[in-house]
Amino acid sequence: MKKVLLVIDMQTDFVDGSLGTKEAQAIVPAVAEKIRGFDGEVIFTQDTHGEDYMSTQEGKFLPVLHCIKGTPGHAVIPELQEFTKDAKVFLKGTFGSVDLAAYLKKRKEEIESIELVGLCTDICVVSNALLLKAAMPEMPIFVDSACCAGVTPEKHEAALETMRSCQITVR
Repeated sequence: MKKVLLVIDMQTDFVDGSLGTKEAQAIVPAVAEKIRGFDGEVIFTQDTHGEDYMSTQEGKFLPVLHCIKGTPGHAVIPELQEFTKDAKVFLKGTFGSVDLAAYLKKRKEEIESIELVGLCTDICVVSNALLLKAAMPEMPIFVDSACCAGVTPEKHEAALETMRSCQITVR
């Protein structure tokens, strides 16, 4: 049995790029330390959009170009790039990754627990946590609140409370 750490969307555009925040910048050292000390499998996700982003539903609701494949903003932040070399990386075109959930569900007998860290707590972290809980209701799922940041501190706290309500353990 192994533990899995999901590093959600720790990309340049979300840390100090077009959608960056001081809260996202502040968690970088904690996320790096979490990965460095993690005894298990580390998997990354990357929010991934195309040049047509502004014509998508998401682009209409959030009209800020970000995480366009092939741009510097799409890249995992430099502080974490070394950890991506041996990790599986899921490119996802929306908030939650159905492919990631299916991948982990197929392997659920060998997985002891899943922990999530990353950005943004109130969008992609919560979406992936809820997808995983729906796909594997008996799997222990954890979120490290000190290694996550939301669009705002208030939205971060609201997302943590939503996850607690859905039997996801917030540390």
